[in-house]
Amino acid sequence: MNVRIVVFLSAVVLAAIVFSPAQARAAASCESLTSLALPQGAITLAQSVAQGAFKLPEGQRGNAQLNASLKELPAFCRVAATLKPTTDSDIKIEVWLPATNWNGKFQAVGNGGWGGTINYPDLIEGLTRGYATSSTDTGHTGGNGVFALGHPEKFNDYAYRSEHEMTVKAKAIIAAFYGNGPKYSYWNGCSTGGKMGLVEVQRFPEDFDGVIAGSQANPRTHLNGWQISVAKVAALDKANVIPQNKYPMIHEAVMQTCDALDGVKDGLLSNPMTCKFDPAVLTCKAGDAASCLTPPQVEMAKKIMSPAKTKAGLEIFPGFEPGTELGWNYILGGEVPPNALDQYRYIVFKDPNWDWKNFDVERDVAIADRVDDGTVNAVNPDISKFMAHGGKLLMYHGWTDATVSPRASVNYYNSVLDKMGRNAKTSNAVRLFMVPGMGHCGGGEGPNEFDSLTALEQWVEKGKAPEQMVASHLTNGKVDRTRPLCPFPQFAKYKGTGSIDDAANFECKAP
Repeated sequence: MNVRIVVFLSAVVLAAIVFSPAQARAAASCESLTSLALPQGAITLAQSVAQGAFKLPEGQRGNAQLNASLKELPAFCRVAATLKPTTDSDIKIEVWLPATNWNGKFQAVGNGGWGGTINYPDLIEGLTRGYATSSTDTGHTGGNGVFALGHPEKFNDYAYRSEHEMTVKAKAIIAAFYGNGPKYSYWNGCSTGGKMGLVEVQRFPEDFDGVIAGSQANPRTHLNGWQISVAKVAALDKANVIPQNKYPMIHEAVMQTCDALDGVKDGLLSNPMTCKFDPAVLTCKAGDAASCLTPPQVEMAKKIMSPAKTKAGLEIFPGFEPGTELGWNYILGGEVPPNALDQYRYIVFKDPNWDWKNFDVERDVAIADRVDDGTVNAVNPDISKFMAHGGKLLMYHGWTDATVSPRASVNYYNSVLDKMGRNAKTSNAVRLFMVPGMGHCGGGEGPNEFDSLTALEQWVEKGKAPEQMVASHLTNGKVDRTRPLCPFPQFAKYKGTGSIDDAANFECKAP
């Protein structure tokens, strides 16, 4: 027989063995995955979980809504693995595989803060939507930065390596279980998870077809430096502390000044960048009162609403936007945020006794950037490799986020446009949606429930770029307001008639 024919027939037989659906079903029982070899890693658990039988691991707490969703969780194969890309790595991951009705796609989910745990709520949501889904603990246990002291490789795992290693291994596990890999792969994360999404776009552009990067805590050294610089002013002198019971008063003054700038008075600022509010108008005429601010409190309000800058006038990190006042306690509560402290004492200065009282924002952020050297900060605007294979980046950020300044996302988005071009090609690859009245990754007075994943699927799979996403606000579980979210810099403008609580009566317009 002709050698070419023999080789061809052998290839056909091999393909039938590997890709035959019947063979895949017979060979890939969940428990058999324990024998799957993973380079620089090992599967530690492969367990079939019956419908509604999953229980959160000890130490994990779920709210009423999450606990209720567990009862409806479909049957799945739960796989856990430990990955060791370096001798000091100890990355834990979980991959959940629908037992039936897999949608043929993969969704990796991000973490918040310092990570340190598997993100079970987002795994549950992904599985419920039919995805094979995965999460990592980012290479350590616990929600603080002490793990990185003396362990630079563990910090590298947290900063960028764990999510990539998880993605590569998850795809291998998916292929082994189903007999073929996912048709589409998505990243979905907020806060640190949003920053992780940008890491994937910039460092590992082939990992995902679509990335959702919400409220990205980025650049980390600048964000944490700004937080320390503002918080220490209140922490060092209690006269600078603005009592939390004054926040509603300040917020009301902001709304009285700027609410109608977008054409409708609805308790929301559609474009806070146009709001020019001066806290000095609230200065007490004498003494102190609940209805006014003392001079030191006025200066504190101005500081939190202003960017940190170098002596030369270059912006280090943006301040909070008008409308964020109800959430100021995280920064102005009289203590320096521990997440920010950990970045500087354990990563930058490598000294658990580092004294934040001597922090200088210009000097120390510059030091932090030199030490980091692009490890945790994800600021590269060149996303050409991601765009080259058709990748789509969907960013979002709440305008009333009082944890990560909203304009941080605006700044990165603009840097991408400046680098890649302000043209249709770039617009078809990256879009930013700013959410009026939404806090950090959700919550707030405005419509804050929206389906970014479906919008991304339509974009990636059908080439339909999102012209808007409809967001809803719920009170006691019932929708009481909807509003379109628009691609930045557009905002939702009232058409002039109909209920201001109905998205149909608004349209996306340029400012």
